[in-house]
Amino acid sequence: MALGGDNNYTEVQSAGVLADLSGESYIDGIQESYMQMVYDVQKGKEAIPYAVPYAANASGVLYNTDKFKELNLEIPKTWDEFMKVVKTIEDAGEEPFLFTFKDAWTGLCPWNSMAPDLQPKGFTDERRVGTTTFAATHQEIAEKYLELLKHAQKDFMGTTYDDGNKAFANGKGVMMINGNWAINQFTNANSSFHVDMFALPASNDQSRNYVTSGVDVLFCVNKDSKNLDIAKEFLAFLLEKKNAQTYIENQFAFSAVKGIEQTDARVAGVKKDIENGKVANFPDHYYPMAFNLSAILSEYSLNYVNGMDDAKNSAAFLADCDKKYDIANVE
Repeated sequence: MALGGDNNYTEVQSAGVLADLSGESYIDGIQESYMQMVYDVQKGKEAIPYAVPYAANASGVLYNTDKFKELNLEIPKTWDEFMKVVKTIEDAGEEPFLFTFKDAWTGLCPWNSMAPDLQPKGFTDERRVGTTTFAATHQEIAEKYLELLKHAQKDFMGTTYDDGNKAFANGKGVMMINGNWAINQFTNANSSFHVDMFALPASNDQSRNYVTSGVDVLFCVNKDSKNLDIAKEFLAFLLEKKNAQTYIENQFAFSAVKGIEQTDARVAGVKKDIENGKVANFPDHYYPMAFNLSAILSEYSLNYVNGMDDAKNSAAFLADCDKKYDIANVE
């Protein structure tokens, strides 16, 4: 079976139907950071490889490299540096961000890129058992989310993902907060468009600024399969370096297999951190399946557009997160 490294996998793994792959030699060839992401979403965080992470994706700041050069901008490493970049862009008469929030899922991208840097360590576990809340811990994230909205195009709530990608590839906006999956759409819209990517530096402490990267594809095997040995052999085939390399080149992904590099220049800015394991998983991979954060963020953004006071908006948003999380947080 092929699944994503999120709550869908957790549902399958917790049912006890997957084979333990501990004895397979290829487990040692998987990057530890991605293997840990699998363990983190397993029931009870059981450190047994019931799945093999294969391909990963990344979320961060996609930027027009030509415009960065024109404006003599350097890649920011802290939040304050990031805001200086934003100001320089605006002073030059450009729009810093192009957002595509008519497709509500894209509103998750800034959240997923900031929350791992700023939320307390252990938050997801503590929130699951009810010993903390979004309201008590996520105020800074909520405030910085609104700050980003203040530097986007006016119609960001009415711009679709497809239309926004085409506009971005043709020079509208300087940065877009999304993932590597958008890059092929840029190229299809404008083959001469030059783009790269960097981790959104949500903190002023550089050591806390991770690339948000999660397991996009993992493989697992039914322990009761009549063809268990053949299934394991097929996994070994997929994990051969030449096959793993072919996959990430064809799918424009990052590999969880050690020694397999994504060499495309359009993601060169995050390559080193990913290879060194300076990555943090998508926080929404740990949320209950029924917790629809994208819808809550959409309402939060719409309240901003409609002129709601920032402090009241943030308080209402975080309270709504806690209320709807508790409703969804059932066994």
